Amino acid sequence: MLHRRLALLAIAVLTPAVLAADWTRFRGPEGLGTAPDKNIPVAIGPKETLWKTPIPGTGHSSPIVSKGKVFVQTASADKLKRELLCVDAATGKIDWTKEVPASPKINWSGPLKNTPAHTHTLNSHASSTPTADGERVYAVFWDGERISLTAWTYSGQPLWAKDLGTYVSQHGPGLSPIVVGDRVILNIDQDDLAEVAAFDAKTGESLWKKSRQAYRACYTTPFVLEKDGRQEVIVSSTAGVTAYDPKDGAVIWNWTWVWKSTKSGQGGALRQVGGPIYHDGLIFVTSGDGGGDRHMLALKPGTSGEVPDSAVVWRKTKETAYVPMVLASGPYLFWIADKENKAVCAEAKTGKVLWDERLGGSDQVTASPVLIDGKIYSVNTAGRMFVFEAGPKFNLLAENDLKEPVFATPAVADGRMFVRTTTQLVCIQPSRRRRGES
Repeated sequence: MLHRRLALLAIAVLTPAVLAADWTRFRGPEGLGTAPDKNIPVAIGPKETLWKTPIPGTGHSSPIVSKGKVFVQTASADKLKRELLCVDAATGKIDWTKEVPASPKINWSGPLKNTPAHTHTLNSHASSTPTADGERVYAVFWDGERISLTAWTYSGQPLWAKDLGTYVSQHGPGLSPIVVGDRVILNIDQDDLAEVAAFDAKTGESLWKKSRQAYRACYTTPFVLEKDGRQEVIVSSTAGVTAYDPKDGAVIWNWTWVWKSTKSGQGGALRQVGGPIYHDGLIFVTSGDGGGDRHMLALKPGTSGEVPDSAVVWRKTKETAYVPMVLASGPYLFWIADKENKAVCAEAKTGKVLWDERLGGSDQVTASPVLIDGKIYSVNTAGRMFVFEAGPKFNLLAENDLKEPVFATPAVADGRMFVRTTTQLVCIQPSRRRRGES
């Protein structure tokens, strides 16, 4: 009996480590929005809610999860400070909060319109998502005038801060860093300046910086493409798609997006918010603007030099994703047409739409969907979370009401989902029967 108890104890101790899967950047592993977890509930109610933790202030920063800790950013209600919070993933207890002051040059008591601190109504003063590498947490802060890249220990000790200069955008910032080996890489794309930069993860030292063509501020997060035994950092913006060597920033290949005006207005230089993904030999890119113009394409990655336009496999200009990123599963591509709150499934290789279904209501979608165990979870700005199968036929499995607006993308780790609403962080887990229930 003793041996059996010890064996069960060993399983209980080892199982979390075996099943652990951190969500260390925006949209999780590789930026694909796909989680290896199982048993995340389809129907979400009180029994499936492990804890709810109030998050002070406002912010659309998405949560990340690393080593049993949830990290998320926010801005105080009076906009006088920015904050990085660390929350215990098991209990929901806030372990620590670190503050970064806002710019003293901004008159926070007056109207924000036409000031450097103005944001779009769907943006916030803390929309950047942090990233982590198991040793350090990296976060971008905007003080209303300038942006900075910072590094922190898991216990909340500041390690370094890098002033990245002023940030100019019609809608405010929302750029998120990634970690590639021993460096932190950031796509800094503004209305009047665009560049990709790499910093030493330990010291914050600037390692390289590469200029890009600036059009309209884009918010795409880079991803790493493993190809032919090498790493390529893929950056996408209005200018096009470029592969950089993470070691020195050398351009490996580049595809230039040549924008052509049309009578309908489609085809003009559009902004990118939802970033690209790679799947089954293709890079999928989305763009759009507030007026409703949309442009989505599938691109064959290059090998070196300038990539011709013939590398574009297919294009679409109607009912495509703009703010939410796309998902891929097997031969299929899925996206949410954000203005219509419509789910779409298409053949990844051809772009042929297999089905498109309105998910209900007229609320927009800014959170990117996540794919878990063959099911897609999409939440709109009203807090309605729709769950449907990731397959060639539409099958709505559940519609849940989180009872609060949601603008941030959920994180999934260690068999749980973490959803940031406008006032709190919610942890969702498989339901457990209460004592006495059969």
